[in-house]
Amino acid sequence: MSRAASIGALRDHIRQIEAPARHGVLPFGVAAIDHALPGGGLALGAVHEIIGAGGDEEDCAAASGFAAGILARLGTGAVLWCLRWPDLYGPGLLAYGLDPARLVLVAARRDDDILWAVEEGLRTPGLAAVVGEIGQLPMVAGRRLQLAAERSGVTALLLRRWRSADEAAAERTRPSAALTRWQIAALPSIAPTLPSPAPSLTLPRKRGREGWGQSGGGSGRGLGIGRPRWRIELLRVRGGVPAVWDGEVADATGHVSLSAVLADRPAAPAERQPARIGAAEPWRRAG
Repeated sequence: MSRAASIGALRDHIRQIEAPARHGVLPFGVAAIDHALPGGGLALGAVHEIIGAGGDEEDCAAASGFAAGILARLGTGAVLWCLRWPDLYGPGLLAYGLDPARLVLVAARRDDDILWAVEEGLRTPGLAAVVGEIGQLPMVAGRRLQLAAERSGVTALLLRRWRSADEAAAERTRPSAALTRWQIAALPSIAPTLPSPAPSLTLPRKRGREGWGQSGGGSGRGLGIGRPRWRIELLRVRGGVPAVWDGEVADATGHVSLSAVLADRPAAPAERQPARIGAAEPWRRAG
């Protein structure tokens, strides 16, 4: 084999090792989101970080709902959920499609203990996924989790729960070995266009944020509470482009949906995406 051919073969081998989707992907079923992710979906057998916004950086209510929607579509196997505070709310998780009966809960007081439990879970191929609620995540620990996930094919979702403004400020800028980092923020709902009963939102946390839905009674656009919405921001993705979308929260099948305007066009970069809070747009399910 010539020197050039040897170098080419070596490069191909390195690409296979570094491929972000060695164990396949889980599509969101929304073209705008899937196109922003390498392989057309969330990489399996990898580590993904999910954070909240504002006060929800501590409660992690919106982030937990987003994670529950992903887990709902990851088969029917057991999910190891490692947490510090016992504030998960089963009916809230079920509203996003995640059966609480699938959960195996591990409670620990320290981040180091939670990281140890997450790593042990990632070494168990029989699990559908592992969730870890982490405050501080050193780079070395993140790399260990990523390597464990790659070896076993088990997907890890790390919910970053910060207990103080100082901790949040330090951890937001810390380098991470995770394949993706997402930020999920609650948006005001759009008032229903018809005076019909609107679905309610059940929080996945006992200590959830207020203001998930805004009443449309005085807007003239309908009665009742509109469908709850999220701002889904892909802050960082290896091999992809960060972007942001506004859409309805995950439904009972675990799928999110975007407005008809966004669902049929490429996602705009995060720093250039216009705000559409409270805009009256036509909506359709894209999952």
